[in-house]
Amino acid sequence: MFEKTSHTLEFDTIKIMLSERAVSDIGKQKLLALTPYLSLSEVNTRIKETTEAKGILTALGTPPLPSMKDIPQLLELAALGSMLLPEQLLFIAQFLTATKRVKSYLLKAEFLQTDIAYYGNSFADLSPLTEEISRCLRGNRVEDEASKELKGIRRKMEQIQTEIRTKLENLLRSKKDWFSENYISNRNGHYVLPVKKEYKNQIGGSTLDVSSTGSTCFIVPNTVLKLEEELSLKKILEDNEIRRILYELTGMVADAASEINLNMQAMETLDILFAKAKLSMDMKGVPALMNHERRISIVNGRHPLLNPKECVPLNFSIGNDIQGIVITGPNTGGKTVSLKTVGLLSLMAQSGLHVPCEEAELCMNNGIFCDIGDGQSITENLSTFSSHITNIIQILRQSDNESLVLLDELGSGTDPAEGMGIAIAILEELREKNCIFVATTHYPEVKEYAARTKGLINARMAFDKESLKPLYRLEIGEAGESCALYIARRLGLPEKMLTRAYQEAYATSAYDKVQSSKHMEYDADFINTAAGEADRTDKVPDTLAKTAASSGNTAYAPLPKVQGLPKETAVKISPASSKFTLGDSVMVYPQKKIGIVFKPSDDKGFIGVQLQKKKEFINHKRIKLITPASEMYPPDYDFSIVFDSVANRKARHQMDKKHQPGLEIHYPSDTENRQF
Repeated sequence: MFEKTSHTLEFDTIKIMLSERAVSDIGKQKLLALTPYLSLSEVNTRIKETTEAKGILTALGTPPLPSMKDIPQLLELAALGSMLLPEQLLFIAQFLTATKRVKSYLLKAEFLQTDIAYYGNSFADLSPLTEEISRCLRGNRVEDEASKELKGIRRKMEQIQTEIRTKLENLLRSKKDWFSENYISNRNGHYVLPVKKEYKNQIGGSTLDVSSTGSTCFIVPNTVLKLEEELSLKKILEDNEIRRILYELTGMVADAASEINLNMQAMETLDILFAKAKLSMDMKGVPALMNHERRISIVNGRHPLLNPKECVPLNFSIGNDIQGIVITGPNTGGKTVSLKTVGLLSLMAQSGLHVPCEEAELCMNNGIFCDIGDGQSITENLSTFSSHITNIIQILRQSDNESLVLLDELGSGTDPAEGMGIAIAILEELREKNCIFVATTHYPEVKEYAARTKGLINARMAFDKESLKPLYRLEIGEAGESCALYIARRLGLPEKMLTRAYQEAYATSAYDKVQSSKHMEYDADFINTAAGEADRTDKVPDTLAKTAASSGNTAYAPLPKVQGLPKETAVKISPASSKFTLGDSVMVYPQKKIGIVFKPSDDKGFIGVQLQKKKEFINHKRIKLITPASEMYPPDYDFSIVFDSVANRKARHQMDKKHQPGLEIHYPSDTENRQF
């Protein structure tokens, strides 16, 4: 499951970025295999190491770390008794020299009083081996001074070569007509003379080569054959001595293999730590505080893969009394990015990395599970919905009270009513598991479930209705809107279509009300205004009036009588606006805000609703009853406690005692702040 989560949250990409900042191949491999730690003490230790490495980088710059490429293979060859070539021995010497430079670098860092600065003390001192390799080898060649025997052999070889050249040059000058060129050539390691074809029998010797045209023969004269044989013998002696020296150096490397391995391990650790520090510097990361208390708090966090100049910071918190957050808002508003940011930063911190934000407190998780993305598969015959459910079933099986669960577009990909029900069931199951979770959705019922359920809270992605642009800013505490009607209006959708869309989205049809048996009221004003004074009576079945008449509901008058009525008359014959009473808990659309009725409907159909600390008069068609006052308050409850200001309550108390001249009680005007 971790591999899937790592890929979905793009932690794999973070690990690739880490590996690119490492120098050694082994360090790169280990960073690509990085996984979160499950021990709080170990996580804190790793984060501290990253912090210390970053401090050293800031103070002293990049450390002189070597690549260490192929060194393990070379040590293995040496241990098996193979002979290392000069270039291989020199590579080992370069690593040993780099070890000394890193040790010196860390010695300078000791003033920072960090544990990493004392890693240099763990390096084994292999100066004798480094010096011996450097003395014997240079430029991938064994030096003359490597041994007295080699020096003597090479001196004798130079003497023989000089003597051969002298004799050939004398012959070349004395018989110029015999030769096609006036210089000595070399063929297959032998000195030769370029003799014209017609004169080849004039010079006794061995023909080693012929020119492409056949006009020139390259001959070793008999006068130097003996010297050539002696030179070949010296070359054999030279090769033997070189091999002896290389075997001796290889043996020294094999003897020091354990110390070299210790140095490599220390260098790998430093390479990994400084790669983490480099990534932290590049993304302006900070160390997160880790806890076991299931709290997450991110201040101005940024997704590390987004351009920091364009990325809107994320402020997020969950824990304590909040177990789950339901995020809503328009498409492309940043909901998925918010989910991924929370999950990715949690993975990074638990892996010992810094996180890109101003400050963060993150919790330890035994697993981070997510269902993000479409997940369709043609080969596995999985639809979007099937993929989501399959993934979520696995999440529910594996998650517990120490898990973080992230769910995107919960319940999508199927019938909205059933999808909504499944979404709520999933959230309820997660709540019972006591894990912390974050989910995104468009279902208003899920938002209502979160609003009324203990331990859950709504959040929304801010949206600028004027510019039609998402603000990518998470606001915790309030549910969001899809903003589809706002967008459609701004883009020029006809008002008639907007009106119909609004009614279909937020109003229940008269026919459905009759059929439901729960609501037996019909809003005649809805008929007259639904399509901009369009004739709508023919759209309602005749069974509507019959069903209404049989129920005793006079609101369902014969449709021809309703058609064309003034709005005031239409409202008066409809009891829809009169079903709200003082203290009812209601939902106001399209904002989806919850309020309390402080004044019943007037003759215009406007109801007084208190939304937080603000009182407004709102058209009854925009209000939906959530819980009646009779279920929340005792029959004799004094609502002035809820709705009156302190000044009004004090004034009323004084008036109850006796007449108070000039004392007034102020109420909001029912003609002000009306919302149609």
